[in-house]
Amino acid sequence: MKEVQNDSGLPLKPVYSAEDRNGEEPLPGSFPFTRGIHKDMYRGRLWTMRQYAGFGTAAESNKRYRFLLQQGQTGLSVAFDLPTQIGYDSDDPMANGEVGKVGVAIDSLEDMETLLKDIPLDGVSTSMTINATAAMLLLLYQLVAEKQGCPPEKITGTVQNDILKEYAARGTYIFPPKPSMRLITDLFSYCATSLPNWNTISISGYHMREAGSTAAEEIALTLSHAIAYVQAAQAAGLSVDDFAPRVSFFFACHMDFFEEVAKFRAARRMWARIMRDRFDARDPRSQALRFHTQTGGVTLTAQQPLNNVVRTTLEAMSAVLGGTQSLHTNAYDEALGLPSENAAEIALRTQQVIGHESAVPYVADPLGGSYYVEQLTDRVEEEALAIMAEIDELGGAVSCIETGWTQRRIADSAYRTQRRIESGDRVVVGVNRYTETASPPVEIMKISPRHQVAQARALKKLRAGRAQAAVDRHLAELERAARGTDNLMPPLKAALADYVTIGECCRVLRGVFGEYRPGEAA
Repeated sequence: MKEVQNDSGLPLKPVYSAEDRNGEEPLPGSFPFTRGIHKDMYRGRLWTMRQYAGFGTAAESNKRYRFLLQQGQTGLSVAFDLPTQIGYDSDDPMANGEVGKVGVAIDSLEDMETLLKDIPLDGVSTSMTINATAAMLLLLYQLVAEKQGCPPEKITGTVQNDILKEYAARGTYIFPPKPSMRLITDLFSYCATSLPNWNTISISGYHMREAGSTAAEEIALTLSHAIAYVQAAQAAGLSVDDFAPRVSFFFACHMDFFEEVAKFRAARRMWARIMRDRFDARDPRSQALRFHTQTGGVTLTAQQPLNNVVRTTLEAMSAVLGGTQSLHTNAYDEALGLPSENAAEIALRTQQVIGHESAVPYVADPLGGSYYVEQLTDRVEEEALAIMAEIDELGGAVSCIETGWTQRRIADSAYRTQRRIESGDRVVVGVNRYTETASPPVEIMKISPRHQVAQARALKKLRAGRAQAAVDRHLAELERAARGTDNLMPPLKAALADYVTIGECCRVLRGVFGEYRPGEAA
C-alpha cells in the first residue's frame, strides 16, 4: 500500500489508538495551555471577527470599514499600501504606481483622521498590519483616539510590528535589523506606560507560511523570532512580565485540516514552556500564547474561484477548533484582485455561521483527546523544536536571516510543495483535477490611478498650510534622538501631531540608520 503523507511530509497511519497518545493534557486555561488559554474558550465571547481591509483613499476605506461594522464585524483590520509600509509619501517618485493598490494610503494625521471618521475608538479593537513604519501608524492612531476623547486604557488593538519576518519572507523593510529592533523595543517601552492595553507586536508566521514553509516550520520560525524580540526587550532594560502579556501572534491556516489544529495546540504549549523555563516569566499572561489567524491566501485559486468559499470555510473551522482569539476569512475573489464588497460580506458571514449556527463554540477544545490530533500535536511540536534547536546552534533568528538560512529553508519547502502540485500528488480541485467546468465570470475590483493624483494634491495642500519652522524643528529633534539613545516615540508623536508626514520622518531616519540591502549584516 502506498504511503500517505500530509502537506508537511509526515506519514499518516490509517488509524490511531490510545497507544499513539503521550499522556493527558491539563484542562483549557491551565499551563501549558495546549487546550486553550481560557477555561471556557468561546462560551463567554466568540473570537474577534476582524476582516482585513483597506484600499485607495482613506475616505473609501472608511466607507468599507463602516459597512463591515454594520454587518457585524467586531474588530477592524487595516491594510496599508506599499508606500505607507516602506515609508514613502504618496507623491514620492518611489511610490509611483503603487498608491492605494494593496491597501490604504496614509501619509499624515490628516489621512488617519479621515480613515477613522465616525468610528468610536473606545469601543472598537483595531489591528494594523504594518511593520517598518509601525511606530508611526500606532502614534497616528493614538492621536486620533485622543482627539475623540478616548482614554489611553480604552485604546485597544494590535500593531504587527514584526520586522524579522519581513527580512525572511516578505520584503517591506526599511532599516537594517539593529535599528529596526530598536524601534520595536522603543514601542514596547512606550506602550507599557502610555497604552497599557495595546498589543505591541503580532509575531507573524503567516507570511512565512504563505511563502512556502510547512506547519512545523511556521511555528518554529515564528517562536524563534519571538525569542529574539524578548531578548532585545530585555537588553533594552525591560522586565519580561512588563511587556510579554501584550505580545501576540499571527498564524496562517491552510488546508491540512487536522495538522492546522495540531499546530495551534503545539504552538501554545511550546510558548508557555519557553516563557516559563527560558525567560523565567511568572505572569500566566506572559506564558499564554494569544493569536490571530488568517485563512490561506496561497490556497485560493483563480480557477473556479467560488471553490474558495469552501476552502476558506474549512480553514476557518480548523482555526476555531484550534482556539484562535481572532480571525480573518479571505474572500473568494482574492486570487484575482482586491475583495469586492459582496465577497467580503460572504467571508464575514462564513465566520458568523460557524460562530452562531455550528455549535462548535459551545465546548472548549472539542478535538482534545482525539488519538490522531493528540499524536499529531506531539509530532508537530517535536519537529518544530528540532528546527528551533538548529536555529539556536546557528546563532539565533537574526543571524539565520542575515545569512539567508531562513529564506533558503522556506524556499526549499515551497519548491517541494509546488513539485507535488505539478506532479498531481497534491490535488488542487479546479487546477490539476476536475478542471472541465467553466467558471462564471467574477467582477474584479480595480484601483484607479486617480487615487495617486488625489493623494498628491492633498499632500501639496497640507504642506502649504503648515508652519515650516515647526516641521524643521520636529525633524531636527527626531534626528537628534535617532543619533542618540532616547526613546524615539515621543519625538515621532510630536512631529506627527503637527502633520509632519510619515515620508518626512522616514527620510530623517534613513539618513541616520541607512537602508537594509539583502545580504548585508546589521
